[in-house]
Amino acid sequence: MSKQEKVEFYKEQINIENTIVEKAEKAVQGMENILIRELILGIALDSKKHAGMLNALVSIYTKPTPSVAEEFGEDLKKAIAEHIELEQQAIDAYQEQLDNTDNESEKLIIKAILNDEKKHHTLLQTIQKMIVEKLTLSENELWEMVEESFFDFGE
Repeated sequence: MSKQEKVEFYKEQINIENTIVEKAEKAVQGMENILIRELILGIALDSKKHAGMLNALVSIYTKPTPSVAEEFGEDLKKAIAEHIELEQQAIDAYQEQLDNTDNESEKLIIKAILNDEKKHHTLLQTIQKMIVEKLTLSENELWEMVEESFFDFGE
């Protein structure tokens, strides 16, 4: 697939993701069942995230990628380390709550949140490693790391 074909594909997907968001938000307007409403809005939020990530892919092929300025490097390292610690605290808390509930609706929501927190934690660790060790990665190595840390949907 050529660079232009990739850009066009990602732009089409952005439109689809944005349509999902619009339809989901419209579907739950005025809905009083908070559980269903928030689950659907959570999916819409993921679609917003997907559109942003796809936009980043478009940018890879259409714009130069600036590096992180050195003056932000130390602050970024510190912020990522703190975020990793908070994510771990959240993982531990959600896991404990999951282990101590029998309510199936509650389990569904906690599992979804817990899975997201685990993905965030792993991705942040990968980003931290790239920054702290100042790795120079090939595109294939970067994609492998992202796949392993962010897109593993197994439990």
